[in-house]
Amino acid sequence: MPAASSKTARAPQKGQQTKAVIVDAALNLAAQIGLEGLSIGALAEVTQMSKSGVFAHFGSREELQISVVREYHARFEQEVFYTALQAPRGLPRLRALFANWMKRTSAEIDSGCIYISGAVEFDDRPGPVRDALAESVNTWLAAMLRAVTQAQEEGHLRADADAKQISFEIHALILALHYEARFLRSPDSLSRANKGFDNILARCATPEALADAAAPSARRLKPVR
Repeated sequence: MPAASSKTARAPQKGQQTKAVIVDAALNLAAQIGLEGLSIGALAEVTQMSKSGVFAHFGSREELQISVVREYHARFEQEVFYTALQAPRGLPRLRALFANWMKRTSAEIDSGCIYISGAVEFDDRPGPVRDALAESVNTWLAAMLRAVTQAQEEGHLRADADAKQISFEIHALILALHYEARFLRSPDSLSRANKGFDNILARCATPEALADAAAPSARRLKPVR
C-alpha cells in the first residue's frame, strides 16, 4: 500500500512538471511568433512530445494560450512588482517599479512583449484569451496606480496631481519604448523613456521630495506632513 500510494502521488507531480515544461516552451515560442502562432503541433515539435501528449495537458489551443498568458503574468509580477515592494513606500517604490519595468522591457526588445503583441492580436476578438490578457494588464496597471496614490499619501507627489494621468503617462512611456526600440530601432529610446519619467516627477513631485531624492546622503524619502 505505501508503495502504491507513493506512485499515485508521483503521477500528478510528474504531470505538473511536464505541463510546466510545455508552458515554458510555449511562452518562448509566443514571444517570437505571438499567441496566435501557437499550435499543439508546433509545441509537440519543440518539446519532442507527441501531439496527443501535449493536447492531454490543455485540451484545446485556447487553454494553451490562456496558460501562457497566466505564466507570463506570474513572471512579470515576480520580476517587476514583488521585487519593487522591497523599496520604501512612496516615491522610492514608484521609481523601483518603473526601473524594473524598464529593465524587463529592455530584455524584451529582441523577443517581444506578450502584453503588447497579444493586444494587437486580440484587441477586436472577444473571448477567453482576450479576457485573460486584459485582466493581466489591468491588474498590473492597478498596481501602478496604487503606487502613485501611495506616493501622494506619503507626500512625495503633489496631492492635487492627477494620479490616473501619471499612471497613464508612465504606461505610455513603456509603449513608446517598445515601438521605438523594437520597431524603429532608435538608439536613444531607453534614455528618452527615462527622461520622460523624470519629467513626470519634475512636474508632479513635491519640492521636498525632489530635494530629498537629489541629496547625496539621502537613503529614503521622508513623508511630508
